[in-house]
Amino acid sequence: MIVPPPLRDDCFTLPAGVDWLPAEHALELLRNAMHPQVAKMYVELGGAMGRILAEDIMAPANSPPYANSAIDGYGYLGVQSEDSEVIRLSLMRGRAAAGHPFKGDVPEGYAVKVMTGAILPKGVDTVVLQEDVNADAHEIAFRGPIKAGKNTRSAGEDIKSGQILFTKGRKIRAPDLAVLASVGISQLIVYEPLRVGILSTGDELTEPGDPARVGQIYDANRPMLTGQMAQLGYTVVDLGCAADDVETLRLILDSASERCDALVTTGGASAGDEDHMSALLRDSGSLEMWRIAVKPGRPMAMGLWNGLPVFGLPGNPVAAMVCKLVFTQPALRALAGGTWRMPQSYDVAAAFEKLKKYGRREYLRARIRNGRAEVFPSEGSGRITGLSWAEGLVELSEPARDIKIGDKVRYIPFSEF
Repeated sequence: MIVPPPLRDDCFTLPAGVDWLPAEHALELLRNAMHPQVAKMYVELGGAMGRILAEDIMAPANSPPYANSAIDGYGYLGVQSEDSEVIRLSLMRGRAAAGHPFKGDVPEGYAVKVMTGAILPKGVDTVVLQEDVNADAHEIAFRGPIKAGKNTRSAGEDIKSGQILFTKGRKIRAPDLAVLASVGISQLIVYEPLRVGILSTGDELTEPGDPARVGQIYDANRPMLTGQMAQLGYTVVDLGCAADDVETLRLILDSASERCDALVTTGGASAGDEDHMSALLRDSGSLEMWRIAVKPGRPMAMGLWNGLPVFGLPGNPVAAMVCKLVFTQPALRALAGGTWRMPQSYDVAAAFEKLKKYGRREYLRARIRNGRAEVFPSEGSGRITGLSWAEGLVELSEPARDIKIGDKVRYIPFSEF
């Protein structure tokens, strides 16, 4: 007669002989294993937005290229005004304006009209604001003392020639384009966009718009993941939904290894009879890790198929999104040539109460309201609406905690991922 096991009522309880992988260890393994999977290419500056640098960028010139005026006023040699209460200087004819340098030198005892951005003429190192000056056709007068160098910008004050502007692995943002343009850079060496395959698995799945038979559900993972990957700048290869069939999955993996630089799958990542994805990776000898001590999530398969990095996420959309953000997203960034970066978090007061068990890292769907972190009313992974409700995650580390309202918790905005 079969004897049932003791009732533990805890899906996190370790099965006999199974070691759970701590989240920090999983991230460290990923960090050490991930290297760029894509080739380098040249792009024009105008097409560099969102691309990842494949080489360090060094400034070929100073910015600003010349010492120039920061205001409209009168330029002169500054030592003449550092110790004087009233300064009178002869006024030279002409002026210096942006794009129209003054032709000639400015001797000591003289001043010249200068406009914002104008190159400082030889003999000028200080500018007095024109509103602080009385002037006629021959002379100016103003009150000091004024420190030498006032209201000017020196050559190379912002960027010096030879300076490293950005390092390899940086994802170019709009302000970066301004920096690069300011020193005349017109071409960059970047990585080609990472091609990410997205595959859903499971006999129970059907496409939105198709009739759902009894026992079927609509595939929510693929639209979510393809949208996120496109937003990150990756080229999405939609591999559709696959039935729970080993040979079908094998063919899809073979095809993906030729078409993609990385593959993200949902479903089949655990150890059940129909969890073929992790079984295939294990049989190929490349399964790196699974059963990560994290909630939601837990079953994850990570390995290689014909050299293709495969990330097998849980089939539950909530768990899939959390595991994708926490584990898969930094790994994909490294495969795309980017730097390994963990999201920034900060302490906020809790607007909730929770008794957390020891041993696993937990992520709660959360948002900030009135300076406090609210969490979605249900922790159930089946509540997909919580993903839209949330604006970030509360991260609870492995130790047990009894969280009361007002206690400090770690909050990570979705934008940080």
